[in-house]
Amino acid sequence: MRRWVFKLHSALALLALVPLLLIVLTGSLLVFKFEIDSLLMPGQVLVQPPASAQRLPLDELVDRVNRERPDYELGSWELFDDRHTADRVYLIRRGTEDWFKMHLNPYTGELLDQPVGLHHALTDWLLNLHYTLLLDERFESAPHLGLIVGLLAAVCLSALGISGLILYRHFWRHFFSFRRDHRPMVVTRQLHRLLGIWSSPVLLLVGLTGLYFNAAAYLEEAEEHAEGGHHVMQARLYNARLDFDALLADSRRQIAGFEPTYLLFPFEPGQPFTVFGQVPGMSILASEYGSVVTYDAHGGDVGVVYDLREQSLLARAEDSFRKLHFGHFAGLPSKIVWALGGLAMVALPLTGVAMWYSRKRRQWARRGKALNRVVYR
Repeated sequence: MRRWVFKLHSALALLALVPLLLIVLTGSLLVFKFEIDSLLMPGQVLVQPPASAQRLPLDELVDRVNRERPDYELGSWELFDDRHTADRVYLIRRGTEDWFKMHLNPYTGELLDQPVGLHHALTDWLLNLHYTLLLDERFESAPHLGLIVGLLAAVCLSALGISGLILYRHFWRHFFSFRRDHRPMVVTRQLHRLLGIWSSPVLLLVGLTGLYFNAAAYLEEAEEHAEGGHHVMQARLYNARLDFDALLADSRRQIAGFEPTYLLFPFEPGQPFTVFGQVPGMSILASEYGSVVTYDAHGGDVGVVYDLREQSLLARAEDSFRKLHFGHFAGLPSKIVWALGGLAMVALPLTGVAMWYSRKRRQWARRGKALNRVVYR
């Protein structure tokens, strides 16, 4: 059994070597996505309002965007009121199905940049590399190849974590041990074992949640493709006279303690206006988008009211996947742990390949000696 698991572990590592290296390396960087954006483009992602400033009414902000970006329609909107993060507004260019991104100061209404493609910024490009390996839409016959490869890589990552724990099932006995041996291969094996032990919780959580996200995204895209593709935005799909501030106030009444964090405007016919948000009394793993209130996009009537606190344990566990995958559930400390775990996962395949090559080289040498004995007998 253990020999079979070892062969499976080795085969999976070799099979998924390059995708896994790209995924875990970009993932380690993306843990600090906001911090990197703040360094590279502070004028777009950061705001510095006066101490007495308050967010402007949403209706005023919506009118400002629609007036200054007439060639676009609103797609979604990330709301922030922490006095240093700009709102992120996602737009769809009229006559296309293409999404764009820009930033807005919610305290002044100033549009901080022009709409750019979703993968324009460095960290957004890294996110696309992490998510699809830049393979989506490359081949007409396989438009979602990147999602499929990412899905298979997540399966391999999860299987590597599980098989590694089986191979080192008594790992707690050697959690901090490191043999003082100067032979390179001994050091490599020890390093591989220790890195695997230390990073296994992160490896499993990232692998399993990544598997979920890729599978969900692929199924959604496959469904869209089966229905004829994405809707081409020709005209506004919501009533321009809707009072969005009134809808946000109503969402707070519908769910006690509800705080809106993300707005989804209808981008296909028949879709509602959706308010995502967070509620108090949840664990640190609960996402900022776990509770939902929907409204008819034309009349403003209440549709679905979804309070995460009233949902099943399975639903709450599913909601926690976002923070578990990105590692920002406990602020900077958990981000550092996740980033270090990702860097350890970069070293794991490299040390694993070195061990595999050393083992194969010894096998080839033994076969060569045996062949020589046969030839010169």
